[in-house]
Amino acid sequence: MIVPHPTRIVRRGKGFTFDCGTSVRVTPGAEQAARLLRALLRPATGLPLPITGHGQIVIALDAKLVGLGAEGYALTVNEHGVLLRAGTPAGLAHGVQTIRQLLPVEALKPTRVSDVDWTLPGVDIRDVPRLPWRGFMLDVARHFQPVHVVRRFIDLMALHKLNVLHLHLTDDQGWRMPIPSHPLLTSVGGWRTETNGDGVPHGGSYTRGELEGLIAYAAERGIRVMPEIEMPGHAGVALAAYPDLGIAPEPLPVWTRWGVSDAAFGLHALGFVREVLAEVLEIFPGEYVHLGGDECLLPEEVHGRFLTQAAEYVLDRGRIPATWEPIDDPRTLVMPWKDVTQAAKALERGQPVVMTPHTSTYLDYPQSGSEEPPGQPGYVVTMKDVYHVPLPDGVLGAQCQLWTEHVRTREHLEYMAFPRLAALADTLWSQRREWEGFTTRMRHHASRLAVLSIPAEVRREPCEHQ
Repeated sequence: MIVPHPTRIVRRGKGFTFDCGTSVRVTPGAEQAARLLRALLRPATGLPLPITGHGQIVIALDAKLVGLGAEGYALTVNEHGVLLRAGTPAGLAHGVQTIRQLLPVEALKPTRVSDVDWTLPGVDIRDVPRLPWRGFMLDVARHFQPVHVVRRFIDLMALHKLNVLHLHLTDDQGWRMPIPSHPLLTSVGGWRTETNGDGVPHGGSYTRGELEGLIAYAAERGIRVMPEIEMPGHAGVALAAYPDLGIAPEPLPVWTRWGVSDAAFGLHALGFVREVLAEVLEIFPGEYVHLGGDECLLPEEVHGRFLTQAAEYVLDRGRIPATWEPIDDPRTLVMPWKDVTQAAKALERGQPVVMTPHTSTYLDYPQSGSEEPPGQPGYVVTMKDVYHVPLPDGVLGAQCQLWTEHVRTREHLEYMAFPRLAALADTLWSQRREWEGFTTRMRHHASRLAVLSIPAEVRREPCEHQ
């Protein structure tokens, strides 16, 4: 009953029981995975699981393992112990999450649990993801999400073997990343006086240390973080801080409502953009940097020139830019959000593609037709819609998006994300789609979500469009 479903799982005879005498043995390079396993199991089990030279749990990093790719792992459990092997640290991290799911659900509790038999069933598992990009975009610009909320969400992503956290850091209503050369971006752009007339100030921003900490925390769990700095549209908050960067340099307050602003950077703002991207590239070590690029009211030619030059700056520094809509440079990753036609055209040009169609990946839409917290109007996106996200041949994968106009709290965030994000994880990892099998496994997985205090309402039966 593992989510996502392993590539190959064979049940064996007797399993292995963790107790106070259980210890961990590691090979060079596997220390991080061992620390992760111990940290994740200690709160509920109370077991110290010390690292020794003769441990019954063996965690081995072996670059010579074949057939497991960049994220696969092999796990064997019998009455003598546990053997987890992978060719990469990411593979070991995913294997650790499988061990968690094989244990009783109480292993996920944040506090000590008594009178539980911490037994893993006897299994042989060989597990490799079907697609390399299994992502989630979190909009922290519309409603700021504190570090502890993002860290918890990283843990939830890791449990489901998702591997890309896309942080939407700027928009018309908030700027969340510090840029030392432009301090007003956070001191002015990080705050708005109210939200849609509620009279309550809202804001916040991350420090560089907090962002670097999130990146490291995610990496330990097999997740890379992709930053997004919106341009040339969705720039109202930057122009509130520095009006001279806009096409119409007049002072405007930080936007307090939702929708698409007509504020946009002018071509003369490219120097500013390069300074911002230099800081982004220094803090975020990952391969990809998202440049936004959607819903901009600039003329098409100016819009294209702006994004092309920004993309060239990223490419010249050995990174890969990403945009919501295609630009001329085929080296740019595109995330088509409108329909499959966008993806087909990009694939024909030889561009890398990650699917983000709003009708099956936007989690700000409600997941059923009624009795839901506030969400984006216009569509209903069910768990089944997410599971059947279009995946044309040649795409890298897909990701879900959660825009946070209506999402203020951690509880609301997790309500909107689950169980739909579990559906995305399963359909992208499992070697073949099997909706009925997934829903069967979700009936057990729902108990894990409950233990993790995911709001109970998400554990309803899958629903269809009316």
